[in-house]
Amino acid sequence: MNRSRPKAKRSRALGIPLTPKCVKYFERRPYPPGVHGRGRKQLSDYKTRLLEKQRLRAQYDVSERQLRRAFDRSARGTGKTGEALIADLETRLDALVLRAGFARTIYQARQFVSHRHILVDGARVDIPSYRVRPGSVITVTARSRTRPPFVEAAAGAHAPERIPGYLRADHTTLVAQLVRRPEREEIPVTCDEQLVVEYYSR
Repeated sequence: MNRSRPKAKRSRALGIPLTPKCVKYFERRPYPPGVHGRGRKQLSDYKTRLLEKQRLRAQYDVSERQLRRAFDRSARGTGKTGEALIADLETRLDALVLRAGFARTIYQARQFVSHRHILVDGARVDIPSYRVRPGSVITVTARSRTRPPFVEAAAGAHAPERIPGYLRADHTTLVAQLVRRPEREEIPVTCDEQLVVEYYSR
C-alpha cells in the first residue's frame, strides 16, 4: 500500500474512514475513487481477502512485513489466530497512545513515539511497534506536556467516547496503563480477521 496516497482516497478505496477528517469525505463519496468507482464489479474471493488485509494494515499504519510477522507470532500461539493477531497489534505502543486519547490519529501517535515524547515505565521509547506488556504505564514526558498537541490531549480533545476495558487513562495527567491483554470484542477496529487469516494461509 502506498502510504503517500491521500488519506481521503485511501479511505474510499478501503471502504473505511482512516481519520476523523476523512469521515466527511467518505460520507460524501462512499465508493472507491476513480472513474469506475461507482460501477465496480463484485470482488473475487482473493480480492476480498486482500482488501481486508489492507484495511487492517491501514488502521494500524503497519508495513506488510510488520503485519506478516505479527501473523506468524499469532499462528504459533494457542487460541484463534485472527483474534490473537488483532490483540497483538493492539498492544503496539502507538496503538495504545491513540486508544488512550493522547493522539488524534494513529499517524500522530506514531509520530509522538518516534519523536521521543512517550515513556513506558519511566523509560523513553521511540519505537512505535514496541509491544507493551500488561501492567506497564505509558506517560508523556514532562517537557512535552506543554506543547500544543499534548495540551489539547490533556483537555480531552482526542478522548474516545469509551476507553477500552483493557486500558486505564487519565487525560489530565496524560498517564495510561495497559491493565491486561485486549479481548477482540473490545478492540475498536473494523476488520473480519478470519479473512486476513485465510489470506496469509493460502
